[in-house]
Amino acid sequence: MIWRLEAMSEGGLEGTVLGTLVMPYCSGIGNLIFAFVVAMKGGLGKEVLTNALVNNVTNMTLLLGLPAIFWRMSVLPPEKAQKSKKKKANQQVHKINRLSLLLTLTAALFFTGVVCALASDGALTFTDGVVMIGLFLFWQAFHVYDVLKTNVRENKSFGCMLIFDFALLAMGAYGIYISTNWLVDWLSNIHTGFISAEHLGWLSGWLMVLPNAMLAMYYARRGNPEVVYTSQVGDGHISIPLTVGIFALFRTIQVPAFFYTGAAILMTAATIHFVVVAFFGSLPRFMGWVLLAAYLIFLFTGLGQ
Repeated sequence: MIWRLEAMSEGGLEGTVLGTLVMPYCSGIGNLIFAFVVAMKGGLGKEVLTNALVNNVTNMTLLLGLPAIFWRMSVLPPEKAQKSKKKKANQQVHKINRLSLLLTLTAALFFTGVVCALASDGALTFTDGVVMIGLFLFWQAFHVYDVLKTNVRENKSFGCMLIFDFALLAMGAYGIYISTNWLVDWLSNIHTGFISAEHLGWLSGWLMVLPNAMLAMYYARRGNPEVVYTSQVGDGHISIPLTVGIFALFRTIQVPAFFYTGAAILMTAATIHFVVVAFFGSLPRFMGWVLLAAYLIFLFTGLGQ
């Protein structure tokens, strides 16, 4: 995955666009397939909703908190004496990346808020699913337009390798489908202990967040915090609203009680990220510890019930 992402970053997809438009599908495809498999097997919608919530809260708290603790998470480096035109141009790129990230965080708040409003009656129906998928498709269309506009301005093109990249993604998706199908069958036959059908949504959520965790640590250590940020936030858009919306098309989802607490933590984390990025341009180390504490509260609330 990292190999092809590096290739894409040199072929017209850079910075926040790479993190918003490409990486979420690479790391979030497992959540999409999980929703499809559970729907085909007649499983409960609450498992898909739990899977999506675990994925999003982990992304916005744990996987952004840890890089802030270990590395510098600054999407807007402090301005110093800019003597060369190249340094000034780089500073402009960082400012554009910050604006794009703020827009993505706003979308995360909006999507989560919409799902909470739709779930206020305790269920997510077919109509709710259509609304969620429609919102997601409009959001992605906006980013596709942005990429195409940038490529026209800079006289860039994607090239034939993009087809090769998508072919690899399709092969990987089929492998994920086979393994996810086996995972659901295996856990569904276990009825005692923590690793059992009772915690299918939690276990699958943690498992499917691992690829995103690897990407977050890789790009944070590499010094690309804007990619780390947008990949975590963008991956959340795959789970909420797309994954939840797809399952709602098959059957109604009964919303578990802890969903509202988890959604509140998710929206609070998104708000914190928006404030620190907008006013400081970076995520301070102490805020990393705050996000880890929020994740522990989420675990206690969800698993305690």
